[in-house]
Amino acid sequence: MAYFVYMLKSISKKNITYVGYTNNIYKRLILHNKGKGAKFTRGRKWKLIYMEKVDTKNKAISREYYIKNNRKLRNSIKNKFK
Repeated sequence: MAYFVYMLKSISKKNITYVGYTNNIYKRLILHNKGKGAKFTRGRKWKLIYMEKVDTKNKAISREYYIKNNRKLRNSIKNKFK
């Protein structure tokens, strides 16, 4: 089963992003926007700005961790979608 690592950007004026992983990217985005995603994402509307496909859940978890903790990479992705 394929997994996706993704980054969401808040539609509001604040420059807030969220990184996660899932096996169904579009269903997950709908859940985030309905307030049923991660606690951090509740109360905001989101748009998908980045996703990459990986082969396994373990690779997805590792890649998510890497993106979350690599500020330079995260900011470069974020700045492409200002």
